[in-house]
Amino acid sequence: MQDNRAFQQMLLSAKERICVHAPDEIAQKSGAVFHKDKSFFELQSLDQRIQIAFPECKFQPWIDEWQQLVILHYLDLADGTEVSPEMVSFGALKDGLIRGTKFDHDMERELGSFLDGMTQEQLCRVCEGLGAQLVEERADLCAVFPFLPRYPVWLKVWFADDEFEASGKLLVSRSADHYLTIEDAVTVGELLLSKLKGIFDET
Repeated sequence: MQDNRAFQQMLLSAKERICVHAPDEIAQKSGAVFHKDKSFFELQSLDQRIQIAFPECKFQPWIDEWQQLVILHYLDLADGTEVSPEMVSFGALKDGLIRGTKFDHDMERELGSFLDGMTQEQLCRVCEGLGAQLVEERADLCAVFPFLPRYPVWLKVWFADDEFEASGKLLVSRSADHYLTIEDAVTVGELLLSKLKGIFDET
């Protein structure tokens, strides 16, 4: 998918937009750290500490190109808005009525399948393996993933019982629109689920 010409053009455009901004301004608004001496940004994305050379926009270590694209868009769009603790569905985001609502429904189905037969202990290990923090919420389990410095993603899970099958929801901050578009937000959700599945398959 990453080899197609349209994707590579999106990646190139994202790199070009980064160069329009002053690196110190990007760092201030995004929560990334800019190292002037070696000219690179540093930020946390899930369980990885990532460096992005400026202005080349080369990533170290190498990560999935869709994740690279999201990070570049984040650095470009971040406006420094304080992160809201209020959790919202993807459908509640700006322009999310169609794209986000469909994603919410699809993700609930995917999470139901992923959680089927999984124990709380197993899920805790998987979530913590991606750098998540477990928090008290109105759910059997709630994990907060630091997808980007000012872009947390919550996973709320209800395990199966005698009456109901296991279910889950992905949620983002009310302030998410200040950092990524709905298209990028959906990509974040898809990447997160893919990584969760990858860790679980390895255990």
